[in-house]
Amino acid sequence: MSDYSIETKCVQGAYRPKNGEPRVMPIYQSTTYKYDTGEAMAKLFDLEPGYMYTRLANPTNDLVAQKITMLEGGFAGVLTSSGQSANFFALINILGAGDHFISSATIYGGTFNLFNVTMRKLGIDVTFVDPNADEDTINAAFKPNTKAVFGETIANPSLDVLDIEKFAKIAHSHGVPLIIDNTFPTPINCRPFEFGADIVTHSTTKYMEGHATIIGGAVIDSGNFDWEQNGKFPGLTTPDESYHGAVYTRDFGKAGYITKIVAQLLRDYGSTPSPQNSFYLNLGLETLALRVERHCQNAQKIAEYLEANDKIAWVNYPGLPSNKYYGLAQKYMPNGTCGVISFGVKGGREAAEKFMNGLRLAAIVTHVADARTCVLHPASTTHRQLGDKELIECGVSADLIRLSVGIENVNDIIADIEQALSSI
Repeated sequence: MSDYSIETKCVQGAYRPKNGEPRVMPIYQSTTYKYDTGEAMAKLFDLEPGYMYTRLANPTNDLVAQKITMLEGGFAGVLTSSGQSANFFALINILGAGDHFISSATIYGGTFNLFNVTMRKLGIDVTFVDPNADEDTINAAFKPNTKAVFGETIANPSLDVLDIEKFAKIAHSHGVPLIIDNTFPTPINCRPFEFGADIVTHSTTKYMEGHATIIGGAVIDSGNFDWEQNGKFPGLTTPDESYHGAVYTRDFGKAGYITKIVAQLLRDYGSTPSPQNSFYLNLGLETLALRVERHCQNAQKIAEYLEANDKIAWVNYPGLPSNKYYGLAQKYMPNGTCGVISFGVKGGREAAEKFMNGLRLAAIVTHVADARTCVLHPASTTHRQLGDKELIECGVSADLIRLSVGIENVNDIIADIEQALSSI
């Protein structure tokens, strides 16, 4: 499928049925797999290819992971049960107690809390940096025990656009990988590996699945980072005694990073998606290119409408020429960014709440990036656990409204916004 366009890969990537096989990717809804001999089963525990237990691997899950890997232009990938577990696994796969990593400060509130609270409890330190800072400032955040750099292509909900090439250059100058959460643009609009990123993660719960029916995540490895270059990653380059002394980089080559996630993290943490959920995810992937295009078209028109409305205090959308990230958005996502807009209503928090309560088509939900238009006030919901200082660091103001534009008729969405604004 490498010669086909990304739209074709969305529809037919990874699963290619042979003569007489199901036309649609099957659901392998089984916890376990039967073998004719004990020897055949024993080889699986030496990490030979095959399936022994769905907590580690499942044919349906693997096919969908292969499709997402294909879309991102990566080497190998694995699905997880949520986007949170994907980000956690991407980092914990190379980090341990006493290690340190650097993260952009403008990231999703749940991820910020994972890094700032939970991972610190595991003995892993993090330094948050302003993604707009210059290279010298970011370089100053590195320590001898720094093992990774993390950022979001488009931050949720501040919509900051990360300068991927800048961060990749900085990370590589210190001999560590750049991990990018590419949930909002999806590989339809941005492929971070082409700009130097090493690992890509996704909350497949969002645009990839697209219908708000299942949660999931994915970790994709470019296969380009040299884990053996400096001795910083012993978990990959020294024997794993829990698997008879296997050395992941030696025994699995470019697949070593993902193999370690499967063999260690899925085995021990069990954050594996159900095959049924992966089947639904694949149905979403088949229409991903069509939906992302419509999301972006609708969002662009609505952002322009909001910018011209005298009841709106400010609008943040990278597709607007007036936006400070417009240049970066054109560089990394020339075909569109995402369907999410953040803005403030004149009158502050009270006016924002009145506006949201007045919406009829758009629903107030703790979700983003599915087919239906929805709205949220992050400071009181997704980022509620953060203090005032942390909210500022994440780029979330008290009056910020996050509007996730769906694929309905754009005139109906605008009419709904207009009637809700008329009540203020």
